[in-house]
Amino acid sequence: MIQNMGDGDVRRLIAGNWKMNGLEDDLAEVTTLAQRLETPRPDNVDVVICPPATLIAPMHALQFDTIGLGAQDCHTEESGAYTGDLSAAMLRDAGACYCIVGHSERRDYHGETDEVVKAKLAAALKADLIPILCVGENLETREAGKAVDTVVAQLKAAFPGAGKGVVVAYEPIWAIGTGKTAGPAEIEEMHAALRQATSPDTRLLYGGSVKPGNAAEILAVSNVNGALVGGASLKADDFEPIVRA
Repeated sequence: MIQNMGDGDVRRLIAGNWKMNGLEDDLAEVTTLAQRLETPRPDNVDVVICPPATLIAPMHALQFDTIGLGAQDCHTEESGAYTGDLSAAMLRDAGACYCIVGHSERRDYHGETDEVVKAKLAAALKADLIPILCVGENLETREAGKAVDTVVAQLKAAFPGAGKGVVVAYEPIWAIGTGKTAGPAEIEEMHAALRQATSPDTRLLYGGSVKPGNAAEILAVSNVNGALVGGASLKADDFEPIVRA
């Protein structure tokens, strides 16, 4: 049980998003991490790596017992004339068990709307993938005092239900890759609102410049059930301390 939870047993989830980084040789870092996590194995923690799509099948072939495998995105459709895209079923077939949907970089750089994110989430669930739904606000929204309302609205737009079978990751856009991190009070306020909008067993992650030096403080915040980690997940030396925080 996560000690900071008061709403039941929720396994912690630490997910690494490699983004557009990594070649097959870089899977050596995952091998190193997997070996280190064998002794001792962290209690009540699930660890997932979401590498580029080109590395999903090679990583799956390595069959790590201590590390799960996820994708970074999926298409809304199962198949069709969508050159360059990958369906959720294809990703599942390649070995993925999780799939990130709605990451702020997809929303920003690719113009993905809440409707598109909703369709991708549904596609992931249909393919038996566990979606990691990303929600978050920009700095302008935060400074206008509309952060909580905006983020909860994103959540409900993407998945109107209680969130069963879905992981939710709160990622303040202004903190992603900037070195800035939301303070404990800001994280607690947002996660409390997300908890009210989801089921008690929905895992709520924090993402936004999570690193070894701040992971323990972030993971101690009420209703934080894990982290979505970016750059710090690329190296075993950085990611292992976060997993064990």
